[in-house]
Amino acid sequence: MNHSPDTIVVVGGGVAGLATALRLAPLPVTLVVAAPLGAEAATGWAQGGIAAAIGADDRPDFHAIDTLSAGAGLSQPPVARRVAGAAPAAIDWLLEIGTPFDRNPNGSLALGLEAAHSRRRIVHAEGDGTGRVVLETLTRAARACPSITVIEGVRACELLKDETGRVAGVALRDREARVQALPARAMVLATGGLGGLYGSTTNPLGAVGSGLALAAHAGAVLRDMEFVQFHPTAMAVGADPMPLATEALRGEGARLFNARGERFMLDVPGQELAPRDVVARAIFAEIATGQSVVLDARLKDIAARFPGVVALCRAHGLDPAAAAIPVRPAAHYHMGGIAVNEAGRASVPGLWACGEVASTGLHGANRLASNSLLEALAYAGWIAADIAGEDARPGTPTPAGPARPLSPARAEIRALMDLKVGVIRNAAGLEEAAARLGTIADRDGDDLSLVALMVAEAALRRVESRGGHYRADHPTPATAARHSETRFEDASRTAEVRRVA
Repeated sequence: MNHSPDTIVVVGGGVAGLATALRLAPLPVTLVVAAPLGAEAATGWAQGGIAAAIGADDRPDFHAIDTLSAGAGLSQPPVARRVAGAAPAAIDWLLEIGTPFDRNPNGSLALGLEAAHSRRRIVHAEGDGTGRVVLETLTRAARACPSITVIEGVRACELLKDETGRVAGVALRDREARVQALPARAMVLATGGLGGLYGSTTNPLGAVGSGLALAAHAGAVLRDMEFVQFHPTAMAVGADPMPLATEALRGEGARLFNARGERFMLDVPGQELAPRDVVARAIFAEIATGQSVVLDARLKDIAARFPGVVALCRAHGLDPAAAAIPVRPAAHYHMGGIAVNEAGRASVPGLWACGEVASTGLHGANRLASNSLLEALAYAGWIAADIAGEDARPGTPTPAGPARPLSPARAEIRALMDLKVGVIRNAAGLEEAAARLGTIADRDGDDLSLVALMVAEAALRRVESRGGHYRADHPTPATAARHSETRFEDASRTAEVRRVA
């Protein structure tokens, strides 16, 4: 293996990890992925596109305003403006490396509309196949890049520090549970989200917040852990994870109906194109009364415009051109994560984070549709520039400790998160969830229960409703919008207290 202590280690093979590795070239990078490169990354499942203000009637300022509006007071204006401003260049970079975006007959990029966007600004590839196409393009580029070494089939199980407290390496565990240490000049976590902690999710089941656990154990500050976005229109077809009926369907005219045939979103501002948290709660409320909900997506040329959705439907015995799709909300995206600055630096020296695992200040309490791939692409460049401009040389990393166990209570955790820490929350349910998760975390010492506990505890502390966090017992937002912070020592202390209690 071609690796030295001067190598940068990037953990994660989705758009965030691949783009960061490519942007770091020609600096040597070791890219660590748990599965074969390009497989099992949430990027490949993204049916939406990439938001970029490149239309004749659009400007980055408009994009930033829409981002701030969706973020419900917690998106940071400088971050929103900076990322929106970086979007056109991000699209240009993807075009340069060969991404085949969809185009109009005149050759211009085709732009779609999604919820809470004031303009058509969503760039797509193969209709609803954007994530897969972008991932394939980045994977080919990474495979061809001489400065990138790929290690597949291993999982990062611990961040290693040197004598100064700087992150200086990572411990990797292979499928035979063997652990090896990999020194690093700089460490970038690009490990994705935590939707797999929920029983109803559109994420790969391996998305269980592993990067959050790594960072927390290393002492990094986590921010806004309570903010989980539930996609309104996951297909209720009995699959785990749940297939997704992209929001772009609603952007092109698909409508929601309950079992009585009523369009229950008619009186909601924005109707089916209201922000995701609003639509998710409306669907959840219908289901809670015993009503099933369907998405009528019988659109013209749906097979050509949304081939991914049509294929998913047909795989489950549905024909969306002839019948409506049964839908329900499911855990989809985590707005919280490792707190990072404008260069993607975490609070622990030597550690950067990119993509869903990071909390940059862009998404706030509710991510605007198609801003996730954009955020990863923008921060990949800024992280690479920051690392390249740093001349720090870490010392020798401390030896790895014993690998933490896998969770034996995974099924229980997923059911508990769905029931008590889901679309609609209240103090009693959150207390119950936190108590049980604390018991599991104290008993098993596993990362799944730790991350789930951090989400539940943060949700319990936030005594208001804002964006993706809705408290039925406190349905209005507080006067002041405030971020929350979580540290490992707080969560581990909570687990011990709850166990004793």
